[in-house]
Amino acid sequence: MHYIKIFLLAFLFFSCQKEVSKKEIKPKDYSSILKEAKEYCQKNTLNQNKFILIDLALHSGLKRFFVYDLKTNKKIKSYMVSHGCGSHMWSWTTSKENAPISNEPDSHCSSIGKYVISSRGVSQWGIKVNYLLIGKDKTNSNAVKRAIVLHSWEKVPSNEVYPEGTPEGWGCPAVSNESMKEIDQLLTTNKSMLMWIIK
Repeated sequence: MHYIKIFLLAFLFFSCQKEVSKKEIKPKDYSSILKEAKEYCQKNTLNQNKFILIDLALHSGLKRFFVYDLKTNKKIKSYMVSHGCGSHMWSWTTSKENAPISNEPDSHCSSIGKYVISSRGVSQWGIKVNYLLIGKDKTNSNAVKRAIVLHSWEKVPSNEVYPEGTPEGWGCPAVSNESMKEIDQLLTTNKSMLMWIIK
């Protein structure tokens, strides 16, 4: 009986700690990025209805793939997304608090910068759908060469798992199968969308 009490107290303690930690994470203000994204889309004749922002500065156990409505300036969807493992083990969650960033081939890292979401293709992962990502900055200019695409992956959860992390791939922004079904619908009706990955 004594051991059961200790177990219950420990369980309650760690549950409370997890809840408190999550409450301490304050929403970030992306208003300046939203303004710049809108101007970039207008200047480069990209989709001016919606755009995607991925914030790799956030813990990988949180939703950090955001779909914004450029007409209303409001976030309309949030999803989980993986980042690259870098020199760590593939599919582990080693860098959940600090995503490794690089534009170098074979680095297995994510690349920050602006991308144009291009053609829909067939993937060997998830629901077998991917979208080609064209890097538009010096920090992601090798995206096509590195075969960086948006796709789904069975290992990526649909819901937040913080303080646990999301399994890490080889640099592609990968979402859950369930999320990709929604994103695929979005991208088939909204061509030439901007995806901006920041950290």
